[in-house]
Amino acid sequence: MTYRLKTLTLAMLMFAAAAPAQSQGLRLPSSTSFPVPTRVQTQADFIVAVVNSDPVTNNQVRREVGRTLQQLAQQNRPQPDVQALAPEVLESLINRRAQLQFARETGLRAEETAIDQAEKSIALQNQFDVAELRRRVERDGQSVKDFRAELAEQIVLQRLRERDVEPRVRISDLEVAHYQAEQLAPTDMSALQLNLAHILVSVPDAATPAQVEALRTRAQRALERARTGEDFAALVREFSEASDVANGGQLGLRPANRYPDLFVQATRQLGVGDVPDLLRSPAGFHLIKVVEKLTAGAPTMAVTQSRARHILLVPSPNLSEFVARQKLADFKKRVLSRQADFASLAREHSQDGSAAKGGELGWASPGMFVPEFEDAMNRLAPGDISDPVISRFGVHLIQLEERRKAALTPEQQREAVRAMLHEKKLIETYQTWAQDIRGRAYVELREPPL
Repeated sequence: MTYRLKTLTLAMLMFAAAAPAQSQGLRLPSSTSFPVPTRVQTQADFIVAVVNSDPVTNNQVRREVGRTLQQLAQQNRPQPDVQALAPEVLESLINRRAQLQFARETGLRAEETAIDQAEKSIALQNQFDVAELRRRVERDGQSVKDFRAELAEQIVLQRLRERDVEPRVRISDLEVAHYQAEQLAPTDMSALQLNLAHILVSVPDAATPAQVEALRTRAQRALERARTGEDFAALVREFSEASDVANGGQLGLRPANRYPDLFVQATRQLGVGDVPDLLRSPAGFHLIKVVEKLTAGAPTMAVTQSRARHILLVPSPNLSEFVARQKLADFKKRVLSRQADFASLAREHSQDGSAAKGGELGWASPGMFVPEFEDAMNRLAPGDISDPVISRFGVHLIQLEERRKAALTPEQQREAVRAMLHEKKLIETYQTWAQDIRGRAYVELREPPL
């Protein structure tokens, strides 16, 4: 198992030409590690490259190849050919060495306290203490000294990129507005996906003008109620004569070219939650609402929100973490067996400001809770209760009550676009910067790796 810091990083080791990515966090190690091929393990060591005066050995390349293969296996991704992977890993190691040397030359260091904190952070993310983390590191064949040295390198590289790359990336309000305008009216309709909710007020072929006008008035009444925020699914049940009433009128997320052109043109300039004017077709009057609108490469304009409650116990000299976990596990059993009520237990035992409300945390969008809490909550189905979860605040017992789709506010939409554009520009800026650092280093390639 490869343990790494959970930070916003540019991909450090895997592929030199690959785009930087945000770390997805750390998980418990698997019971078996993915093996490096036998023929790779049995080769003798030798120097494959020199970066300035710093050698890169074949064993180091093999070790990184093994880590990469293990990570890909854990993610259920296809396994690349080892011989093809090795040169990419070597180039990544060369870039890493060049950046570390540049960092040292410019005074960047990782203090022991920072390394200690990194160890604690990794242990916390994996739901055990530092002593257990070190036992697992040694069980996986790495010394604690080498493990801490790797953490120090990760810290230095992160600080280097924060210092030299991040300040170069700025996204203006004009760039955000321009991008949003392009996404609202995409020229490539194959990249657009829509989920529309639909109400049909049918108009018979033989309807008289008076009947048509009465039906238009009926449809207009539904439109006015929809625009005041009334539940659209309820309006579907009351007004619609289409076949999709049972699904709240939703037609499902599909490419725009699979919708009638009448619907697509009416919603091109609209955002999620918007309702255009009445539409008329030979079938009758149509009232539609934009439920989802996705463009390839664009951030989603809706999020899945969760409503949960929790019980928090804070370890102290009088309450060890182990005992806190046992108590919460017992609470879970009592709730599941209907011997106790979750809200009552929260009011009686929780050491959190939400205790008075029965542990209620309200509706929360992604990113509002600490990662350990959110990861556990996201794995629950409505009504489920988690096992005890450790975070920096203590030990939690979480019950998920319900989930819903919610449209982002205009300000949230702008910030989502800004973050997406920032990440894209950060990738481009990092690649240029990394090439420059690589170009300044003296690199001598000796033997092919593996």
